[in-house]
Amino acid sequence: MPTLLQSKKVIYPKVAYPTYLVGALIAGAQAIAVEASAQDWGSADLAWINSPSNPTGEVLTDEQVLQVINWSRKNNSVVASDECYLSFAPTAKSILELADGDNTGLLAVHSLSKSSNMAGYRAAFVVGDPKLIDQIRQIRKHAGLMLSSPVQAAMIIALSDNKHVVEQANRYGNRREILSSALNAAGFTIKHSKAGLYIWCTKGENCFRTVDWFASLGILVTPGSFYGDDNFVRVALTATDENIMKARERIKS
Repeated sequence: MPTLLQSKKVIYPKVAYPTYLVGALIAGAQAIAVEASAQDWGSADLAWINSPSNPTGEVLTDEQVLQVINWSRKNNSVVASDECYLSFAPTAKSILELADGDNTGLLAVHSLSKSSNMAGYRAAFVVGDPKLIDQIRQIRKHAGLMLSSPVQAAMIIALSDNKHVVEQANRYGNRREILSSALNAAGFTIKHSKAGLYIWCTKGENCFRTVDWFASLGILVTPGSFYGDDNFVRVALTATDENIMKARERIKS
């Protein structure tokens, strides 16, 4: 996105999936990590927000998103809202839903990798400001980023059916409850983790000590340092229901 929009300065969440930072570096742009409150942001060409968040599962409030929109208007800047986990949070709203019909400077980025288990398809789309969409499309043609016809056909089928998306959300919600209760009993503190595919938790120690603790139980988790926090780990809910139950029993024991 920073390359397509020729951004020179990019804001992204302090605790976040590393692609926002990497995208800025690829574009040769200055990358600035910020907290969620847009009232404290400086100027930038492009700002990323992610709600629900990977890795924390944090869902931004309507007020927080409106602050971001106001920041965009004030600074004449672009906001790209990463909404690939939106279907896993009933209370979360797209940035376009809160824009009062004016999408100027706003882009919502969606992916079918989570909601429809289509990660291998690389199937995604961007909606929002028509001028920005046209700019992206003009460059996309020459960058060879077109989706193949079979992938487009698969996307049409997936986007035409919401039943499987609801089933996915319920499945991950159940897994979250199962593992959260075991983690709480084992002395973990869980932060946010209301939506998305992960639990963001800590034992109040360096994340690699926690990773070792899980590894001793035969459970793999991701160190929070990968996402900008040395004291947390990310527990994925993407294992099978059977293995989620096994993980719960190992943690409880």
